[in-house]
Amino acid sequence: MIRIVLAEDQKLVLGALVALLTLEGDLRVVGSATDGAEALHLAETLQPDVVVTDIEMPVLSGLDLAMRLKQRRSKAAVIVVTTFARAGYLRRALEAGVRGYLLKDGPSTVLAQAIRTVAAGGRMIAPELADALWDAAPDPLTERERAILRLAEEGRTNREIAIQLSLSPGTVRNYLSEAVQKLNASNRIEAGRLARRNGWL
Repeated sequence: MIRIVLAEDQKLVLGALVALLTLEGDLRVVGSATDGAEALHLAETLQPDVVVTDIEMPVLSGLDLAMRLKQRRSKAAVIVVTTFARAGYLRRALEAGVRGYLLKDGPSTVLAQAIRTVAAGGRMIAPELADALWDAAPDPLTERERAILRLAEEGRTNREIAIQLSLSPGTVRNYLSEAVQKLNASNRIEAGRLARRNGWL
């Protein structure tokens, strides 16, 4: 029996995934979460064989979740199931130790097979993304720049970002300036848009 933790912030999608996977005789959903932090706690507590996660989630993204599990030497294999068919996301996912990357518009049988494949030590990547990975530009952003750009995207001021991340407003300004320059953008808004389009946020 392959034990699974599911992480998906849309409750209807989460419920559908639980129902679909429960129909498979060799798969068992032992926990489900609607944000990345809850999923991390469940993965550490329940010790599943596989964690299936979306990318965009509250508190911790699916990629942050994968990176935390990798850093903590979790034995759970991570599969990302997302709407983002962007090579930048796939590259970051692989760097975070993700073993499977599937698109949400695929059939449920593909997800079930991917779970079996990664649980056995293999990898499974949506074929339409595998070729694009070779042409993807490398992510120029640091984790700190990425975090600050995300908050700037939400409309936060430098001061608000500084308070949230325990930095000085001047340090936040410097990080934003560096990110804008790296992305060859004219301002923070354009930098966020370019980074998101490339799968770097």
